[in-house]
Amino acid sequence: MAKTERFNAGDAAGRVTELKRELQRLVMSIAEDEDYSPETIDRARDALLALRELRTRRSSARSSSLKLLGSVSCPEDFRCPLSKELMRDPVIVATGQTYDRVGIQKWLKAGNRTCPMTQQVLSHTILTPNHLIREMISRWCKTQGVELSELVPCTDEDQITEGEKDKFLSLLGKMASTISEQKEAAKELRLLTKKMPSFRGLFGESPEAIAQLLNPLSAVRSSSSVHLDLQEDVITTLLNLSIHDNNKKLVAETPSVIPLLMEALRSGTIATRSNAAATLFTLSALDSNKELIGKCGALRPLINLLEEGHPLTMTDVASAIFNLCIIHENRARAVREGAVGVILSKIENRSRVDELLAILAIISSHQKAIEEMALLDAVPCLLSIMRETSCARNKENCIAILHTICCSDRTKLKDLREEEKTYGTISEICRSGTSRAKRKASTILERLNRAYNMSHTT
Repeated sequence: MAKTERFNAGDAAGRVTELKRELQRLVMSIAEDEDYSPETIDRARDALLALRELRTRRSSARSSSLKLLGSVSCPEDFRCPLSKELMRDPVIVATGQTYDRVGIQKWLKAGNRTCPMTQQVLSHTILTPNHLIREMISRWCKTQGVELSELVPCTDEDQITEGEKDKFLSLLGKMASTISEQKEAAKELRLLTKKMPSFRGLFGESPEAIAQLLNPLSAVRSSSSVHLDLQEDVITTLLNLSIHDNNKKLVAETPSVIPLLMEALRSGTIATRSNAAATLFTLSALDSNKELIGKCGALRPLINLLEEGHPLTMTDVASAIFNLCIIHENRARAVREGAVGVILSKIENRSRVDELLAILAIISSHQKAIEEMALLDAVPCLLSIMRETSCARNKENCIAILHTICCSDRTKLKDLREEEKTYGTISEICRSGTSRAKRKASTILERLNRAYNMSHTT
């Protein structure tokens, strides 16, 4: 095929974006205007046909590259762990794992806040390009005759038109209008910020936009007249905004945001409370925000919501508490607010054991937390989980907490000695645990042996 006839992925991507935006405008015109013209329908149909033709050509070009790719063995390190396909734009997440940008973005947009490979909660959602892997893939493709740019054409969805900016300003204006217009505008802003990343960015460009969004909630904060459906739409829009990395600092530092999120945690619908917790989790990707959220007192309503234990809120609440407790100051706050008792109670009932053990492990660096665990008889509970679970991460967290308790309270060595004598649980960790778990288990066994020898000598 001659060079001039080849499918140009970059040009096609730009054309696809233009057609999608044109189609979106036409469809909205048809939906909102009762007197729309037949020409509008024709233009929408032409846009759809053009999109179909581009998709067919793109699929054909991609198929050619994939057929060529299928005839050679692709190195495993070049495949995305999610799609199992050759990565076009490899990026690194907070845990250090590498994924193809398209795949991990889809994972994050679906509401997931963990690393797919390690299952660890992501401390932030910033995606860092992996230039080394990208260059290695590019060189490998050249040696195999594969056009990498044709495998997954990249589209730029972040451009926004003047008409969309005008709509954005109009919707914000309605947030200071009648309750019916506020509800209508809030629902549309929720939808637009969910589907269009460009709308999230607009809030960062307008200093007063977030305050305008929150105006209906701020106005009724001191009364009981808040409309729960309006509150849910506003808080969910705030969650959508906080996903945009450039917005995190701005959103958190807007004076009314954290107090309104705390109020939503206490009094909103279940969906609102879950989304308020998710917003705090997302905002806490920045250490400065962790400190700010902690100082505002958000851990108390989060722990209360955790204690209530509604299944739809537990994941978001646990993720938010874990992220906030990454900084030492918030661990002390969490302990003061009763986190240890609440978490142990949930773990004893085998509720969200994975997430709550991770929180307990991180706050166990605080002396007061260890004292409370000892008083609440946490050792038997942790030992039973170690026997039951097949999760290496849970075993590691349990043995790390037990190690800290035993270093602080020697009387707890008796429970561990009986456990080791009856089940050999700690020795098993020494043989098959993670490297960190093995170190902690080995230290515990040394303490048990030393205590036994001292007792025997006496």
